[in-house]
Amino acid sequence: MLSATQTRIPQGFIDLGVGHPGLELLPLEALRQASQALFAQSEPHFLQYGAEGGDPELRRELAHFLTRHYGTLVEPQRLFISGGISQALDLLCAALTQPGQSVLVEDPTYFLALSIFRERNLRVVGVPRGDFEALEAALHTHRPVLYYTVPTFHNPTGASLSHQERQKLLQLAEEHGLWVVADEVYHLLSYGSPPPPPLGTLASERVISLGSFSKILAPGLRLGWVQAAPSLLERLERGGVVQSGGGLNPFVGRVVAQAMAMGLQETHLQQLRGVYSRRLAALLEALKAARLPVQIQPPQGGYFVWLELPPEQDASRLLQQAREEGVAFQPGMRFSPSGSFRNALRLCFAHYPEEGLLEGVRRLERAMARG
Repeated sequence: MLSATQTRIPQGFIDLGVGHPGLELLPLEALRQASQALFAQSEPHFLQYGAEGGDPELRRELAHFLTRHYGTLVEPQRLFISGGISQALDLLCAALTQPGQSVLVEDPTYFLALSIFRERNLRVVGVPRGDFEALEAALHTHRPVLYYTVPTFHNPTGASLSHQERQKLLQLAEEHGLWVVADEVYHLLSYGSPPPPPLGTLASERVISLGSFSKILAPGLRLGWVQAAPSLLERLERGGVVQSGGGLNPFVGRVVAQAMAMGLQETHLQQLRGVYSRRLAALLEALKAARLPVQIQPPQGGYFVWLELPPEQDASRLLQQAREEGVAFQPGMRFSPSGSFRNALRLCFAHYPEEGLLEGVRRLERAMARG
């Protein structure tokens, strides 16, 4: 049996807990075309150390791409290229925080972000997602440096903050001098009504928006971006890792810039939207047909469906039974800094085709029937 990692799943096992695309969705041919076009150039400058803020060509192409999809102007000077959202979070912690300070997070939230904050010796305080009275009280009590949120197609619940909630969050940020770190990695993966505008496009210098090519192109590129005020981006550019490395991931950045210039990123994004929309519909239909004793929050985009068992049930215990049936998921407690959501679980519909999702639900149904 293979060890559990981000990329290895035992043969015949269905892991609905993974959070990445299936191999059949990785754009090998598109990136081959972009690389060939890049290497056909006569100058090898793209193999040199890069600019601290990221490859200028990538920032220009990315600004055009985001402007088109966000419906509002995104300027290249407000973009910093990172090695993905995880690295961006760590760089922001280095630039903005000191050990022992408090950071607020949604409860529940992306569990690996919690690890990054804790490794920086920050005090992580969870606030119930969408509860702005609790958030305001936590701001007064803990005086945090930053607030981490996944505002659109939330990981793990799939929900999105309304426009009014986003405005309220920005109001609190301005009043309390709070940095709002918005993980907007799923924003472009919409399958229904368009979500409210990204936090990164709203008029506030307190917002730091994070994006990534992991969800819209390929995870192995390890390429993302920070959208924020130029004064903050300059602080990131002065960081030791960035200065010593000559920018972050300059070669891959130029390949992706070429893919964007050739329209390959746009084509791939539209393909992903179609595939994921069908997979989400298949998973929701299978869950409905199975008549499982769960409450379901149907998302309008992203990767995940959030289920809640009756309050007295334990998703971790169910996970043990599910593994015996050849299926797995992420238990809700893993996403909670307070250890809450013991009766919840997260399913991902991005990794498996429809037939795999249907079989996964059948196995989950058998596990639940065991009591």
